[in-house]
Amino acid sequence: MKTYLAPKKEIERKWYVVDAKDKILGRLATEIAHRLRGKHKPTFSPFIDNGDFIIVTNADRIQLTGKKWDDKKYYRHTGYMGGIKDTTAKELLAKHPTDLITKAVKGMLPKNKIGRAQLKKLKVYAGAEHPHKAQQPAELTL
Repeated sequence: MKTYLAPKKEIERKWYVVDAKDKILGRLATEIAHRLRGKHKPTFSPFIDNGDFIIVTNADRIQLTGKKWDDKKYYRHTGYMGGIKDTTAKELLAKHPTDLITKAVKGMLPKNKIGRAQLKKLKVYAGAEHPHKAQQPAELTL
């Protein structure tokens, strides 16, 4: 039996809104990455982007377990010799609350062109409001 390949015009992408208030970061990120890739659909193919759009609200109220607020570090490099910088999860939440979820989901997506396209379908907002009311997103409980 041949594998079914959905043509590009037949791919149906829905919009979902997720409330991240008091959710655990890793468990939320796995469900979001699963939906962004389209693995919940029967027409899933690893080389076709057929995932849905995900809107995450209340990103500033995400939770981490244990001592991860102080122990979990995010690294970046300035480009100069010895220029590695680190930021704890607590500092990252204070400066850029949306980056915690974005970085967690990005690490769970493929590291190629399809993964970058799937990450563009993730919209993360620190507060409860979002500008995507016109798309009529459905509430997604995780």
